[in-house]
Amino acid sequence: MKKDTKEIYLTSEGFLKLEEELNEAKQVKRPEIIQAIKEARALGDLSENAEYSSARENQAKLEARIKELEYTLEHAIIIENNNDGKVKVGSVVTIKYDDDDEEEEYTIVGTNEADPFANKISNESPIAIAVMGKKEGDTVSVESPNGSFDIKIVKVA
Repeated sequence: MKKDTKEIYLTSEGFLKLEEELNEAKQVKRPEIIQAIKEARALGDLSENAEYSSARENQAKLEARIKELEYTLEHAIIIENNNDGKVKVGSVVTIKYDDDDEEEEYTIVGTNEADPFANKISNESPIAIAVMGKKEGDTVSVESPNGSFDIKIVKVA
């Protein structure tokens, strides 16, 4: 069987967050937009009705987001963090750069949950690619657009 879909990794928290967003979109936002369209239609001539055009545009954006959320939730792989000592999606990895004594901690998550400001890096990022499958104490080379550099895996949780 050919695999056409890209794997979508989510933590259980991320999955619940997307489920909540989908429910709100369907149960709250969709009815609000439908009401706005009805009210704009009542104003008369639709060809020059900015409220109607805006409401229809909002409806199109919302429906696209609903489809995206449904697809993501349907194809999501929930990350289970069973710590076997190897780095995988869901792991919290403490690393030390070769030329620096400071340690940094990253949580490796799926692309949808990546948030560099919260130290959540995508499993497709250069650092995550380099450390996947490795264990505590390993030194790996990270290939980045600015050249390669070495990091040491201090801890895997």
